[in-house]
Amino acid sequence: MNCGPRECAAALHTQLDSMTRTRTIQVGPVMIAGGALTLIAGPCVIEPDQNRTVALAARLRDIAESAGMPFIFKASYDKANRTSLNSFRGPGIEAGLELLQTIRTTIGVPVMSDIHTVSEVGPAARVLDVLQIPAFLCRQTDLICAAAAAGKPLNIKKGQFLAPLDMGHVIAKARSTGNDSIMVTERGVSLGYNNLVVDMRSLVMMRDFGCPVVFDATHSVQLPGGAGGASGGERRFVAPLCRAAAAVGIDALFLEVYEDPDTAPCDGANALRLEDLSALLAQVLQIARCAPAADEP
Repeated sequence: MNCGPRECAAALHTQLDSMTRTRTIQVGPVMIAGGALTLIAGPCVIEPDQNRTVALAARLRDIAESAGMPFIFKASYDKANRTSLNSFRGPGIEAGLELLQTIRTTIGVPVMSDIHTVSEVGPAARVLDVLQIPAFLCRQTDLICAAAAAGKPLNIKKGQFLAPLDMGHVIAKARSTGNDSIMVTERGVSLGYNNLVVDMRSLVMMRDFGCPVVFDATHSVQLPGGAGGASGGERRFVAPLCRAAAAVGIDALFLEVYEDPDTAPCDGANALRLEDLSALLAQVLQIARCAPAADEP
């Protein structure tokens, strides 16, 4: 693994030279930026009743298949960045990865989850099809480099504190290891206390680094810490932001989905209801067909 200043600078120079040529990424049977909009969806975290998580994965797979969208299931085995010490974090890495492996084999879909420390990279890479770097950790150099060096596709969420062009340095860290299977995700930027906004220009700017671009619609309507001991959210804005992102042009859409978000163990206020997913995907796909390709102005 090589991620010193010279290597990162060289990687950044290389990616600037390759601007606008969005690379395709193979995730199991799914091709990101291969011409079809990919759905990345699941609950925020593996639920206390793990059977519900498996059942939700199957429902999401079927909905994506009916819509004609490639699908990657995402759920966290541990949410290490909860607002309160008492917030639900998930079953932990051992039990969580075991369940994700079950979903991978029985439901037949690629799986993705968050990693938080370098020590998690090895166990997670043995199970997950995509390693995800949470937004709060996108500047942790050792974590970025260790995750990229594992050789698995990497999804890096842009921090709520970063400008889109700053992600070039984050991407350069990952690419310095030789891994070029990198996606970047927009999830809003902090504007004042307990509030996020989405600058749709970010999707265009980050695509210029040659990486597939993901729009995380549900975290983008989150109100961090806005519910006292937990984050709040504004679910009613999920669909409008999805439609806007599809019009700008994205390679994948990221959604947190629950059958009943109002009873979810976390992030329910910003999550989409499962019953609303099919109609939303139909709208998004219709708009996406009119969006310019990655290499068009």
